[in-house]
Order: sequence, then C-alpha cells, then structure tokens
Amino acid sequence: MDGFVLIDKPVGISSHDVVYQVKKKLKVNKVGHTGTLDPFASGLLILCIGKATKLAQLFSDLDKSYSGTILFNKLYDTYDVTGKLIDEKQVELSIDLIKSKSKEMIGTYNQLPPMYSAIKIDGKKLYDLARQGIELERPKRKVSIFDFIIHDFKDDKSTFFAHVSKGTYIRSLAVDFAQKLGTIAVLETLRRESVGSYDVKDAISIQEVEKDDIISVESYFRNHQKLTLSDYLIHLVKNGVYLDERQIETEQPFIVVDQQNQMIAYYEVIDKNKYKPVYIF
Repeated sequence: MDGFVLIDKPVGISSHDVVYQVKKKLKVNKVGHTGTLDPFASGLLILCIGKATKLAQLFSDLDKSYSGTILFNKLYDTYDVTGKLIDEKQVELSIDLIKSKSKEMIGTYNQLPPMYSAIKIDGKKLYDLARQGIELERPKRKVSIFDFIIHDFKDDKSTFFAHVSKGTYIRSLAVDFAQKLGTIAVLETLRRESVGSYDVKDAISIQEVEKDDIISVESYFRNHQKLTLSDYLIHLVKNGVYLDERQIETEQPFIVVDQQNQMIAYYEVIDKNKYKPVYIF
C-alpha cells in the first residue's frame, strides 16, 4: 500500500490528527502529509502512504488555491480569529474599493510569515515561541499571487478566492491586503481548494477513506518521461546507482523502466547530467 490519498480535512483538528486517524483507519505504519493546514482551516490535505512518504517533496513546489473569509478592522496575534484580539479600527470600506485594491495584490512580493507558523528559526518553531510571548525577526519570503478575487462585502467581511505560489501564507495575505486599504484584517475562515492539479472535490472524509482510495505511485508517475534500460543496468538501479549522460541527458525527472515497461525507479536531476534515485518501486 504505497501511494497518495486526498483527504478533505474538517475544521477543528490538526494535520497531525488527520495523519494519526488515517494511519489507524488504514492500518498502515507510515503516513505523512504534504503541507500543513491549520486546525481552523478545512480542505484538501494530501497524504503519503507507506513508501510514498519519501515523495512528499513532490507536492511542496505546487501552486495552491484557497477560499475563505477576511474580517476587516480587527487584528489578532495569530492573524486569524482563533487568537487574541490586539487591535481594532473603524475604517469605512466599500465593495468597490476592496475589489479595486485586490487587483494590486496580484504579482510577486516579499511576504512576512506570521509568528504563529511552523517555520523554524535556530531549530525552534515560531508558534512555540509565539505562545511564550516571544516575537522574533523572521525573514520575508518571495511569494506570487496569481489570482485574488473578492466576491462581496458585508458587516466588515469579504469572501475571497486566492491562487498562490508555494510558501504563501493566506493569513499574511489578508494582513498585507488590509494595509493597502489603510486598515487591519485577519482570516475568519479558510479552505484549501486545490494543490497543483488535485482538487478538494476529489477528496474524501477521514471516515470514508478506504485502501481502494489510495492513488498508486505508478498512477502518479504515468505521464513522466521514461528511460528503458538493460537488465544489467536495471539490477544496478535497484541497488541505488546514480545515472549520468551515458544513459540520458535531461533536465527533467524521469522514471526508469525495464524491458517489460515495468517501473523500477524515480530519478531526479541533482547536477548537469547527474541523476539520483529518489524512489525504488
């Protein structure tokens, strides 16, 4: 049982809780997630099962999309409504102004992550320090906002849709957006709609998940470029040999297959004409 499962995480539990429950439900020893969702958020959580936990990084560079609700004129220390209220304002806003300013968020900028995040500085997670009342300077990270759509505005709240690059914090996006409006804001709700080409519409609940719902590793790699090797080299590949320009010249990851077109290993480029086995089937 090696592969991936698409889970629709409910509000109120952590990503770690999901991993534990799915591990118990499927009776497997190794389960890992590919990107944390905060307990107050719901939506798509991609889990790696069995040996596929070695492939979690395949999902880390993918774009993500979210929907949710922004609450204006209030600021909480967590950048969402689960935290402590630390500031309030009475700025008059309108739907026309909010929609107009939302277009200015599209593009690439350096975003400051929230203190309440899993980022590590000197080996310590920021949210652990934040809970102790410690605030550190943290490096900004370059993020890209591909789409940011405001749907409405009522009672100081707007619902939105955002399509963003890896590493983007939607809580920080709400705070940064509010600055353009001359006010403050936090997230009231958040739902992850997609990760790369995977959509929450295809996800299932923790209660529903069965072994048949596992997307096999072979299925995931079916459209990757393939390299067919001799039986002699296949034997070496199974033992983890690195490949070079004598076998292939490419800048893309690939799948080694044998003479019967059976998948043997997944390789990634680590240098020019140098390829490392990441996963042996």
